[in-house]
Amino acid sequence: MEMSEWISLAQQTCSAAKTYFAAVRVATAKMVAPKGKPEATLIEQHQRQVHGLAWIGTTVAALEEVANWAMRAEKSERFGEIEELSLKLGFGEYCHQLVSSIAMSAGEYLRPSELGVELESNALKTDPATARFLSEGNTAANRARFAVLLAEGARPDESFEDEMLDLIREQFRTFTANRIAPYAHGWHIADELIPIEVIEEMADLGVFGICIAEEFGGLGLGKAAMCLVSEELSRGWICAGSLGTRSEIAGDLIGENGTKEQKAELLPKIAKGSILPTAVFTEPDTGSDLASVRTRGVVQSDGSWSITGAKTWITHAARADLMTVLCRTDLDTPGYGGLSMLLARKTRGTDTTPFPDPGIDGSEIGVLGYRGMKEYALGFDGFSVAEAGLLGGVQGQGFKHLMRTFEGARIQTAARAIGVAWNAFDLGLQYAMERRQFGKNLLAFPRVSDKLAMMVAEIIMARELTYSAARHKDRGERCDIEAGMAKLLAARTAWSNADNALQIHGGNGYALEYEISRVLCDARILNIFEGAGEIQAQVVGRGLLNEEQTVPN
Repeated sequence: MEMSEWISLAQQTCSAAKTYFAAVRVATAKMVAPKGKPEATLIEQHQRQVHGLAWIGTTVAALEEVANWAMRAEKSERFGEIEELSLKLGFGEYCHQLVSSIAMSAGEYLRPSELGVELESNALKTDPATARFLSEGNTAANRARFAVLLAEGARPDESFEDEMLDLIREQFRTFTANRIAPYAHGWHIADELIPIEVIEEMADLGVFGICIAEEFGGLGLGKAAMCLVSEELSRGWICAGSLGTRSEIAGDLIGENGTKEQKAELLPKIAKGSILPTAVFTEPDTGSDLASVRTRGVVQSDGSWSITGAKTWITHAARADLMTVLCRTDLDTPGYGGLSMLLARKTRGTDTTPFPDPGIDGSEIGVLGYRGMKEYALGFDGFSVAEAGLLGGVQGQGFKHLMRTFEGARIQTAARAIGVAWNAFDLGLQYAMERRQFGKNLLAFPRVSDKLAMMVAEIIMARELTYSAARHKDRGERCDIEAGMAKLLAARTAWSNADNALQIHGGNGYALEYEISRVLCDARILNIFEGAGEIQAQVVGRGLLNEEQTVPN
């Protein structure tokens, strides 16, 4: 079968974009690594350029993955009109950003001139394939046609080419439509925890054991399956998609680093949902600076541990049965080396007594969104942890243990962001089709249909980048750069989609009774937790400067 002209052009554009990225990388390295190795002071001095490198690399990687998606779809005879339009719009828009300016956040745009790559930018702009996308990709006619197809119910290909994964997607899409979406806004407005009955239903579906090995009662399906479940649940409500995050983190920590006894005792209970974990890492004055963690874990005469200190932004803390606590067990070793991870069992709290155990207390943090599990500030004062609670039975490895889990957690966060982005689109499209102004549906107005078209085009970009990172992880490959890229782009997409969907609603979108008000609040957290956008850009930028490749494949 002859390859589609536009898929061929996409491949050629990717080649030109990678050449441009290589030039950007060299230019950035000249600023921050004049002696061949990146220097911390220069990276801070040229932070905009390093973060711009991350965003350019992310954009190029997204183009590559969407081109791969298009090729897979065509090979399986699923590349039709809506897929071609999605390809044109996504490539057209992202190529424009590459040659003109990259949006690192609202009001922060990095331009080629800041990196001294104007000539290379112009070479990309005049590349024949890229020029076609610039002139014929993101056009008014293409956006209008794309919006018509979307309004008719068509969606760009989402097949995994894996019957089991496709069936899992349908199963969770149905569950979300029936058990999450109809009730999410009510739970949000009432600021209620997700009902325990719903959590039990999710446990029965295997949500909490997706990546836990079968020998420990899990499904052993890997990160791609975890992503699709997170995406579908988050499409109903981010909190439903996030319930699995804490189990994902605890499962990874214990599965990769735990003793035989810790794995046998805890993993089966996490997998079936009888133990609900929570991650206890952040402190009031440390934020992303985990090397400065001050909460102490001290060995007692009987071999048990005593925890003293303060933690904050602890999700689902009252209802949790197990805390993975990052604390300082070696007071004489500063920085990362003195940190260990403790597996601290606790009693599940109630509304009246959220923290019944001695040595721990907590206060709820009121939040704009992401309310279904609640956030807490915790105080530990001699909280007791069993001797067997030291993860892996080894001190001083806590930071290393945690870093290895961040890849999976950030990939899952990207998947949650994709679900939120879809939720925003769903609400925006529904409102645009139902609301009439000046004698016609809102969808008839180009500024409305344009927004909806670009929402989906960007979702496809973020989605393919995210699932690519998941596949890297499933192959056992290091993917901290890919995970960071996925979270960067997906979080930005979720926020822009929510903002645009609320704009489509007009004044009604600002009213609490409309669901989009909740989605906007939920979307905002995605660029903060599991590493703020600036931290992600720093991780990706430094990683790309240290990579021998020009850009991850």
